Amino acid sequence: MGILDKLKDKMSTSSSSTHNAQSVMSSSQHTPRLGPESIFRYRKQLGVNLGSWFVLEKWITPGPFRNAASPGESDLDIAKGQEAKEIFERHWDEFITEDDWKWIKEHGFNSVRLPIAYYHLCSVLPDVLKDTDFEPHRNVFEGAWQRIQRAIETAGSHGLGVLVDLHAAAGAQNADDHSGTSFHKPRLFDKKANIRSTNLALTFLASQFAAVPHVIGLELLNEPARGENRLQGFYEETIRDIQKTIGPDFPIYVHDSWDTPHYAPWTGDRQGFVVLDHHLYRCFAGPDSQFDGDTTARNLHGDFANQFDGWYKQAKGNLVVGEWSGALKWDVIGHLPDQERDRHQRVWVQAQLELYKRSSAGWWFWCLKKSEGWDSSWSAKDEVQAEIMPRYIGLGRFKGPPPGHVKDQQLQDAHNSHTSYWQANGGSPNPAVFAPGFSQGWDDALLFLGAQDGPSEMGFVSQWAGRRKQEYESQHEALGKAAWEWEHGFNQGVQAAKAVCLE
Repeated sequence: MGILDKLKDKMSTSSSSTHNAQSVMSSSQHTPRLGPESIFRYRKQLGVNLGSWFVLEKWITPGPFRNAASPGESDLDIAKGQEAKEIFERHWDEFITEDDWKWIKEHGFNSVRLPIAYYHLCSVLPDVLKDTDFEPHRNVFEGAWQRIQRAIETAGSHGLGVLVDLHAAAGAQNADDHSGTSFHKPRLFDKKANIRSTNLALTFLASQFAAVPHVIGLELLNEPARGENRLQGFYEETIRDIQKTIGPDFPIYVHDSWDTPHYAPWTGDRQGFVVLDHHLYRCFAGPDSQFDGDTTARNLHGDFANQFDGWYKQAKGNLVVGEWSGALKWDVIGHLPDQERDRHQRVWVQAQLELYKRSSAGWWFWCLKKSEGWDSSWSAKDEVQAEIMPRYIGLGRFKGPPPGHVKDQQLQDAHNSHTSYWQANGGSPNPAVFAPGFSQGWDDALLFLGAQDGPSEMGFVSQWAGRRKQEYESQHEALGKAAWEWEHGFNQGVQAAKAVCLE
């Protein structure tokens, strides 16, 4: 007799309990079918940024800047230069190739983060440029949108998810040239036209892509300037507007503006599917930028790992690392022999991967490649070739669903452990709901592991469990104070299935 049968038998003393147990069995045996978007959006994201494809950065792709107007640092400077339209369109058409898409897939990545700008939408959303810096350059960017659509379609044809990232907003949300301008001042909130343009762009993008299964989310702003006190209100209003239009299930990503302690609990309190994006670098500023790979890795594994895990829990598991790299400060490692320098970067990359595996719902390396020269700090392709990053970063081989008795034994052991612990520690609200939670978690983990495009690990476990918990309660009764027991069982079921079914 399996444990769910035992629970059914144990509770058969009353008709209501019998109905409850029979419903548990039914729920376990007839798992609702996942929609085509579910695995794409809820799996653990192992990705790479397609940096400097649409929002250009001179240090990654210097070629298009050769005709740029002074100071020659941003998309706006290129747009003001000679032959701008031809330069942009040639770059958009040639930078990322079919071989690149195949490389991404073959090396185990399951998604890409696609940085775009508001001015790329001008052909389908003309008002997005009204009273902005790019309004005089409409004709330069008229060909961008169709190419962005093609890029997203191509990613889907390779089984890759796409996180659409508004990397450059009207007026610029930060002082860096990758926000589209070279003014070195964030001016997004300086005038209403900028906010109007940004709202228009984000609402349009959400409405366009919510129904596209392999578009895994929309990031509202990339790296908005630290300390902007109007940002939270902007986030909340934008999320509310988008969810009012397309519902709460489309993932909306928000950058933490370098204030993770504030935005982690804020994210955990949001309604719907809201995800916090943190960017982790140790090569620009701060005390950790002064160390080699060995020391930086040790520091990451120490107090910072505990802090990061706390943020992950506060965000209820909805925390990702949208940008990271193998870069260390050149002043510290540049003098070392090549092999030793690579070793330091390898240690640093491995430390990050271990942290993100344990305490995040996914990550995207910055970036796929550079157009000129070798760079094993920032180019994923070069890092893999240098054996700094593993050649394959995906999951191991899925061995297939195990025989039913394996699940039964795993459930029995977990349930016994759960009930024994709480019997010795004051009891729990309703230990009977642990088993159906475990069973649902196990079944769902197998659905992800057996995905058509290769094994996927459930990444947004709490978000997905919340959805399943609602289904369970609709078939039974409200869990109330026992909700945590059902969720605890679900989480254990997910982990147990992964441990048993992956090589």
